[in-house]
Amino acid sequence: MEPDRSLPARIASHLAAATGRAVDVTSVEPLLGGACQENLRVDAVLDGERCRLALRSDAATSLPQSLRRKDELRAIEAAVRAGVKTPRARFPGEGLLREGAGFYFLDWAEGEAIGRKVVSAPHLAGARQELPRALARELARIHEITPGSAPEVHGATAASEAERSSAGAAHIHLARIRTSIDAMHAPRPALELIHRWLLAHAPPPEPWVLTHGDFRTGNFLVTPDGLSAILDWEFAHFGSRYEDLAWISVRDWRFGKNDLPVGGFSRREPFYEAYEAASGVHLDLALLHYWEVFGNLNWAVGSVYQGERYVHGGAADFELVAIGRRAAEMEHEALRLIERGRL
Repeated sequence: MEPDRSLPARIASHLAAATGRAVDVTSVEPLLGGACQENLRVDAVLDGERCRLALRSDAATSLPQSLRRKDELRAIEAAVRAGVKTPRARFPGEGLLREGAGFYFLDWAEGEAIGRKVVSAPHLAGARQELPRALARELARIHEITPGSAPEVHGATAASEAERSSAGAAHIHLARIRTSIDAMHAPRPALELIHRWLLAHAPPPEPWVLTHGDFRTGNFLVTPDGLSAILDWEFAHFGSRYEDLAWISVRDWRFGKNDLPVGGFSRREPFYEAYEAASGVHLDLALLHYWEVFGNLNWAVGSVYQGERYVHGGAADFELVAIGRRAAEMEHEALRLIERGRL
């Protein structure tokens, strides 16, 4: 595909209007690793001062429950106010990359996000030792945000106030997943079995907190000095803290390091202990197990939909095909967890 040669000028015009400064965009390059939204690196000169920003825009197709950028922006703003180590989002707009597509710019943060490098790169070995504690502290800060403290984050709620008062997060999510399974182009018997088990063992309602929704290796930046930033808030919503705590242990986020179930870099216990210390919340191991089963089901469904975005939705990114085939791995892991428990 030919590059859009008018894009730098359009970006410069938008930034000039948003900042009131003279802007010259010197480089626009795609960022690798984003399978849902479009991410670009923008190098610019503002009134003679060099700066680098990340441009994040709605993609032509996306996954169910993925926030639009204007709603993701509100979640990021709430996280920044809570002291979460995440880049500030600024200069929102619409129609820069395509008609109707929302976008915003993020302050640039350095670090490695590619999962296989985060868990294996020799120069990050020291940082990996500290990651369980650093991530637990950030997660505790995220979970301090509630529907009462951030009512403007309405786009990130998984349920209405009435639903939150009468139903648990698990029931609400399982109803959404039921709709997604029913809409698939082909039946998936394993998904049916896992969904049935989760319904039968659904926990009672828990306190509602803001969850990142995709808190895992690949969605944070790491430098040799440690954790640099939390990224990708497009699935943020109010729900159970256990969703985030278990999601990072979903099999796909270990990048081959299956003996280190937390993100491919840690055993579970140091991560849980650090979270308890940072949050003051005593964790229930049975709930962690339940939500890990749920996480594998959720990503199995997401993987199917990523493949269908390519096969049926017109998305041209061949990476979506590779993601789609991994649904079977998540189905197998969820069934293994149900039968044998955690590793």
